[in-house]
Amino acid sequence: MTSEKDIRVDGNNLHSAPDGLTSEIEFSRPSSASGDVDDNYNLYKQYQNEEIDPGEAKRVLRKIDLRIMPILFLTYLLQYLDKNGINYASVYGLKKGTHLHGQDYSWLGSIFYFGYMAGQYPAGYLMQRLRIGKFLSCTTILWGVVLITTPACRNFAGIATNRFFLGLLESAVNPGFILIMSIWYTSAEQPLRLESYYCTNGIATMFGGLIGYAVGHITTGIARWMYVFLIFGTLSLTCGLLSLLLLPDLPSTAPFLTHRERFIAISRVASANRQSIKSHTFKTYQALQTLHDPKTYLLFTMAVGAQIPNSALTSFTSIIVASFGFSTLGTQYLQIPGGAVQCASLLVGGYLCTRHPRRHSRCITMITANTICIVGAALLVGLPDHHNKWGRLVALWLCYFQGLGVQYEFDDGPQTFKSSEAPGYKSAYIAMLVGYIVKLAMVVVLYIYMYSTNKKRDREAAITTADADGEVQKAAVEAGMHDMTEIDNKGFRYIL
Repeated sequence: MTSEKDIRVDGNNLHSAPDGLTSEIEFSRPSSASGDVDDNYNLYKQYQNEEIDPGEAKRVLRKIDLRIMPILFLTYLLQYLDKNGINYASVYGLKKGTHLHGQDYSWLGSIFYFGYMAGQYPAGYLMQRLRIGKFLSCTTILWGVVLITTPACRNFAGIATNRFFLGLLESAVNPGFILIMSIWYTSAEQPLRLESYYCTNGIATMFGGLIGYAVGHITTGIARWMYVFLIFGTLSLTCGLLSLLLLPDLPSTAPFLTHRERFIAISRVASANRQSIKSHTFKTYQALQTLHDPKTYLLFTMAVGAQIPNSALTSFTSIIVASFGFSTLGTQYLQIPGGAVQCASLLVGGYLCTRHPRRHSRCITMITANTICIVGAALLVGLPDHHNKWGRLVALWLCYFQGLGVQYEFDDGPQTFKSSEAPGYKSAYIAMLVGYIVKLAMVVVLYIYMYSTNKKRDREAAITTADADGEVQKAAVEAGMHDMTEIDNKGFRYIL
């Protein structure tokens, strides 16, 4: 005899009745004013039972892509260039112009991330409470202003303060863009689109190297290192103004979509992801859930391991390449192949994860990329310092696969580059290797945890009929639109 379930959503829990009861969906819906529903819920419920033609959904997706992705692409490109401006300026007199000594330059890398960490909570809170498109646009404008003022810094205290505020403002970019991805795209659509803007790290490495090479040929006017910040700051300021005009906040209010297209944009994401699109209400119990969630500690450890090598490929690339024995101009154009490796690996990885979302492609891609990074870091540690500059340079390029293996922002890496160890930086390369190994281990553990959670929920559901399965899926979607987390919403499944 086929057993069925009685599913009830009360805004906080998904309940399953014992086997043998009649299949029934019962919802106790809080009002929008209560803050327990998604900001797009009213529009979603208004047309919930309407059929959506697949062709129509594709047309809406194309409109979203054309509006959202170019803005994300350009903004992410510029934020990577901006935070790494000191890397390009370091070989053109930045240290002399700002009177840096000893570990001062390394501290500039760390201080940026002090500001980044300080900005995480207020940025997250403000993105939830305010209109996200306008908020991110304003932060882009402000960090452009901060960059333009960098040439006015004449000592360590001044440029350290400047870097802190740059990190504070840029802290909104990564979480903000991830939030935008979850608002506008299904889980299956996200990898390629996320990597398409994330690959700008590689493009920025190439583009920044070309700008650095061009700046190296300036022989008149102000000091050459100042041009780097003036150019990048002006570009960011312009980008922020364009974003303020074009970047939408929510599907339900997007001016470039018709009323029906707004519903389609909401429905397709809610149905596929089984999660809230965006809620402006902060819930304390959801924050406390993170303290009991093993993923919190796995991702934190992964972030610590990821940032150690990340600093080598941002603030210290020019210095590292110079330490291999290449000329000042060579330190700029020899960063271009590394950027190309990063860009290509991200696009290929994003395509594979989008093309094969149900084949555990995300974790497999991350494991492969981190393994390549381990090989590169091991070569940097093992190859002799002298008479092997090309071998060491190729090893450094291999480390640019790290963006595909997942990358975070933190502050520990710059301190591994000790001025007393120049030009060998042995401790830094060992730290890079250890960081990659830690990150790989955390990816494997996270994969095992999420895989076992999915299997456990499948066993608990024990659905045996297509009709019942459809009802449970509807209940899971409704639970998600009531801002239920993946921990409470037992209809949620991790995509691996």
